[in-house]
Amino acid sequence: MKITPLAIPDVIRIEPQIFNDERGFFYESFNEAKFSEVIDRNVTFVQDNESLSKQAVLRGLHYQIGCPQGKLVRVTEGEIFDVAVDLRQNSPTFGHWVGERLSADNKKQLWIPEGFAHGFFVLSTIARCHYKVTDYWAPLQERCLRYDDADIGIKWPMLNSDQGDPLAPLLSARDRLGAPFRQSETF
Repeated sequence: MKITPLAIPDVIRIEPQIFNDERGFFYESFNEAKFSEVIDRNVTFVQDNESLSKQAVLRGLHYQIGCPQGKLVRVTEGEIFDVAVDLRQNSPTFGHWVGERLSADNKKQLWIPEGFAHGFFVLSTIARCHYKVTDYWAPLQERCLRYDDADIGIKWPMLNSDQGDPLAPLLSARDRLGAPFRQSETF
C-alpha cells in the first residue's frame, strides 16, 4: 500500500497493492489495522454508500455540521475528479482545497477526514463511487458549499461536447443552491 498525504496533509491518497495475473486482479480495498496505522487513529465506519452518476455530473460540496463524516472514497467504474475543502477554522489550510483523479483503473482511494466538504465531478461516461463514512446520514445536519465559489477557487476539469463546446456541470437543485464559503457554517 502506498500512502501519500496531499497538499492538505490530513487528506490522504491510498494506492493499494494490486496483484495481477492472467485471471485478472486482486487487491485489498480496506484493512482496518493498516488504515488505522496510516491515519494514526482508530476510525469506525458505520455506513457504506454507493452512487452512480453520468458524465459531467457534479455532486457537492457536501458536509454535515453537527455530526461530521470522515469518508474513504473509491471508484469501481469510470473516473471522477474528487475534491475536499478544509472547513476547520483552526487549520492552517482552512478554506483550501485538494483534488485527485480516482478511477476504476488506478484504484486510488481518498481519505477525507471530518471537518471537510466533499464533492466530485464525473469525467467518464458513467462513474460508480463507493465510500465508507464515520457517521450516519443526518439530513438536518447536511450543508452544501457552492462548488464554484471564487474564494475557494477549485480548478474543476473541463469536458467538451462532441461539438467542442464546454459542458456545463449537471447539478442537483440542492447543489445549485450551495452556500458561498463566507456564509457557510464551518467547524
